[in-house]
Amino acid sequence: MKKFNLLLAGLLTFLFISVKAQAQTTPPAYFAGKWDILIKGTPNGDVHMFFTITEKDGAFTGTMENPETKKDEPVTKVDKNEKGIAIFFTTQGYDVNITLEKKDDDHVTGSLLGMFECTGERVKQ
Repeated sequence: MKKFNLLLAGLLTFLFISVKAQAQTTPPAYFAGKWDILIKGTPNGDVHMFFTITEKDGAFTGTMENPETKKDEPVTKVDKNEKGIAIFFTTQGYDVNITLEKKDDDHVTGSLLGMFECTGERVKQ
């Protein structure tokens, strides 16, 4: 019985070590990178916005290219959920958010404020 318990403990230890090793070799987060997001049907017409999302230690941050100055500005926050991410930012004095979900390897879909349809494409560099 002692040998069985020792064998079982050894197998469990090996299992935990192998799971930990796999967790360290996962690829970068899907949403990390630069995205060209097209927001359709706004009062100002269709609008292109560029976001750069970075992932570090499981947390997301990002920047948004200001359409007027063409300079990158930090976004307020980036939340991940079970379906995708939500990017919170300020534009023209308003706090807004875009939710994005994976469509395929290089495309996303979503909405601005839950009202305006968005599509996006990863920017290849």
